Amino acid sequence: MVRGTVGVARGVLTAFDTDYVHTYPVAMNLTLSIDERTVKRARRAAQSMGMSLNQAVRHFLEGLAGTDSAARDVVEVAELSQRAGGRSQGWKFNREEIHERRP
Repeated sequence: MVRGTVGVARGVLTAFDTDYVHTYPVAMNLTLSIDERTVKRARRAAQSMGMSLNQAVRHFLEGLAGTDSAARDVVEVAELSQRAGGRSQGWKFNREEIHERRP
């Protein structure tokens, strides 16, 4: 038995076998106009960060666009906090102190 989609093409009833069809997201290509010296400098800078120029541009655009997941932001803040180690020496925020008006 063939599973799939039934449709009409040019007035003829047809069946399409979709058992082996898979969909996946496709990255969009982007063309930029940048002078050659800038590209060379950017490529060296990206290389010094362990990235290709393409990865650096993608990273920049993702940051520019922002994230669509609050959960990812929470995880990132937690990771950054762990890495920083902190220097609060036990001090904690106090609501009254934060909102206290000072002359």
